[in-house]
Amino acid sequence: MYVALIDYGAGNLTSVRKGFAAAGAVPQTPVNPDDLSSADAIVVPGVGHFAATSTLDEHWLDAIVAAVERGVPLLGICLGLQWLFDGSDEAPGCRGLGALTGQCVRLPDTVKIPHVGWNSLSIVRPSPLLSGVPAGAQMYFTHSYAAPLTDACVATAMHGATFAAVVQRDRVVGVQFHPEKSGDHGVRLLANFLEMVRAARQTMVTVRP
Repeated sequence: MYVALIDYGAGNLTSVRKGFAAAGAVPQTPVNPDDLSSADAIVVPGVGHFAATSTLDEHWLDAIVAAVERGVPLLGICLGLQWLFDGSDEAPGCRGLGALTGQCVRLPDTVKIPHVGWNSLSIVRPSPLLSGVPAGAQMYFTHSYAAPLTDACVATAMHGATFAAVVQRDRVVGVQFHPEKSGDHGVRLLANFLEMVRAARQTMVTVRP
């Protein structure tokens, strides 16, 4: 299984690799966008400022969009989740992937920002990504901006305001927290993503002429 872990200089790839290894797969980092043509899954991690995502230029965007259109599952982690949306108020001139509609906004100044530490999930609707992850599961967050509540939201968390903690539209999924730092529940979520990848591979093999 080729899980492509995108390196755009804004994430701790080592911890993400360890998390996936515990879940049953070791991601590889593509050197150029063409490497995504054979990917079974794509993971976009990240921490820090939304402007860092501008490193993903048109060539990377086109390759990721093409993969998603082929049915390849895409997972965004933390900043990677925010990048799945149209953009963020943190960097108004920097557009996101646009796979999910909406704009990310800053958390309220009535609470400590950034939001760092453990917080519980409230599950909004069933998702294969959350299979075996109970309501109230504690996950590790570190962020100042958050995604809006849209019909793509499958779980929320609260820090000054309710925000989207897990999103899914078809095979495009994202988590605002760091599953690789969230203990057994985080590993379970990554394992669920890998199950989605296996199912997608089987579907894509089945429909080939």
